[in-house]
Amino acid sequence: MLSTKNIFDGINDIPSEWIFEHYLNISEKLMGQDVKLFSVFKHERTPSMYVYYNKTINQYRFKDFSSGHQGDAKLLVMLLYNLSYGNMVNKVTADYAEYLKLNMIGGKRQMRHHDKYKVVDYEMRHWTNIDQQYWTKFYIGSKLLERYNVVPLKFFTMQKTESDGSVSSILFEYNSIYGYFKADGKLYKIYSPKNLDKKFIKVASYIQGLDQLTYQTDYLVIASSLKDIMCFRTLGYKSIEVIAPDSENTMIKESEMEKLKSKYKKVITLFDNDEAGLNSMNKYKERYGLNYVLLEMSKDLSDSVKDYGIDKVKEQLHPLLIKALKYE
Repeated sequence: MLSTKNIFDGINDIPSEWIFEHYLNISEKLMGQDVKLFSVFKHERTPSMYVYYNKTINQYRFKDFSSGHQGDAKLLVMLLYNLSYGNMVNKVTADYAEYLKLNMIGGKRQMRHHDKYKVVDYEMRHWTNIDQQYWTKFYIGSKLLERYNVVPLKFFTMQKTESDGSVSSILFEYNSIYGYFKADGKLYKIYSPKNLDKKFIKVASYIQGLDQLTYQTDYLVIASSLKDIMCFRTLGYKSIEVIAPDSENTMIKESEMEKLKSKYKKVITLFDNDEAGLNSMNKYKERYGLNYVLLEMSKDLSDSVKDYGIDKVKEQLHPLLIKALKYE
């Protein structure tokens, strides 16, 4: 009897989860969960590539923060092997046909519901000498921290619902946890500088520094982080305001960008000087026509201030600002 289990019509019949599992050597079956792994495009010490399930289109996709590549399974194979679309189709269909010969599979894989961990509770605490020692390394004092609504936290709790309905909770309680709050008191991010695996936990989408804009200056700099915003403020530029997106890899929406560009004579970017930062600045230049400043000192502005001091950073940064902003 001829089995219909091993028959497929073409590339669109091949499950995206199989393509990711096969070409990225993912050992676990993709059943709706997200997977974090090392980039296959760039050498990196910390995994920054995600394979995630998009519920809207019922399909797996990928995003690689190291290289900036993102898209569907077909694009992944094209990038991995430097193939045209037609050659990618030939390769994937041939590989899948070979796989089917060796593996009797039938029916569409049922995706399970997977909740991500979310922050459900936290407790504020008083400032300590440890906090002071950390922030003053970046020349950031209590007035700036208060202005940008940075508050030390005693702990925070994250929770998610498993596919079987059970609830899993994790309590994080250690020194040097900080909550970033909007002007209305809502928490939007948690910063844990001593947690090397995950320093930032996004709670809500927010353009950092937006509440602090006066729209009374001529220029706007888009930096890479709230810490960079506060460090820029220490440099004393009275005619420049600063904001930062959720991350360098998060593009500010066009509607918001047009509004910002209408409020200032010039808007530029100042991100990290690594490859990811440069890629992001180039994207802003291509999409919105923004000039950028590449400060080739330490990795980012805040580390440069910490490592070299305010005067040295301003000495290097000032001519770059003049060029990018035509700043006087």
